[in-house]
Amino acid sequence: MTATAPAMAQSPVTDPGLATTPGPATNPGIQAAPQPVTAEPLPAAEDAATEETAIEEDAAMAATLPHDLSPIGMFMAADIVVKAVMTGLALASIATWTVWLVKSLELAAARRRVRRDLAMLDEARSLAEAVTGMDGQRGPAAALVRAAVAETRITREVTAGRPPASGAGLESRVASRLARIEARAGRMIARGTGILATIGSTAPFVGLFGTVWGIMNSFIGISESQTTNLAVVAPGIAEALLATAIGLVAAIPAVIIYNIFARAITGYRAELADASAAVARLVSRDLDRGGIAVVPAQTIGG
Repeated sequence: MTATAPAMAQSPVTDPGLATTPGPATNPGIQAAPQPVTAEPLPAAEDAATEETAIEEDAAMAATLPHDLSPIGMFMAADIVVKAVMTGLALASIATWTVWLVKSLELAAARRRVRRDLAMLDEARSLAEAVTGMDGQRGPAAALVRAAVAETRITREVTAGRPPASGAGLESRVASRLARIEARAGRMIARGTGILATIGSTAPFVGLFGTVWGIMNSFIGISESQTTNLAVVAPGIAEALLATAIGLVAAIPAVIIYNIFARAITGYRAELADASAAVARLVSRDLDRGGIAVVPAQTIGG
């Protein structure tokens, strides 16, 4: 009995549960408490900073882009050289339509007048009758009759009132005067049409110059911004292409109007040639009658 008592007294020391107990630090509940203190908030802060930077870049980009992409808005946002090209082309277009309006009215009035005078000359039987029919009138046809009267008067004065030995000389001199009047009237009616030819042939190239300049500036902007975003590139290219569009708007009507006027002026010159031939026939008819009628110089309006 006494031998087993010490063994029982030592059994608590040799108990595995008591020998391996480290104390309160080994409690699972106590070990989980300090874990929230070790959480790292750095990734969230970095995401917020990145998002803020992206918002600032978008705002800066939006501030540099034109909000109005209408033709007027693109014109106001364009480079000074492109603006100058667009302004010149717009003025050229205005000049085209101004010439169209003025020359249309002038040509219509001139053709109407020469047709009326031509009808009167065809009905006349002598130069004196033609002078009477054009009493007080103005225009190329009246100038033709006046030139024929002036030449016949000079011829009568030179020959001292005697009929010329041959009417060929008088007819040649009258024809020379009439040809000069025809040429002068043709030049007068064609005034202003040259600008149409100039605008029609040069406006597309002027617009192309503005386009090239604008696209060059767009590529420079791409290089400076170091981005190929279409939102950055598109406005500059659109402004550049607007210059070409305005050039075509100025050139196409100019070419069409010039061709219309060219045909109308050709017809007018043909009618002037008919009037000149009618006056020459009246002079020849008077010569065949054996003399030159005396016509007062003040009968026809100047």
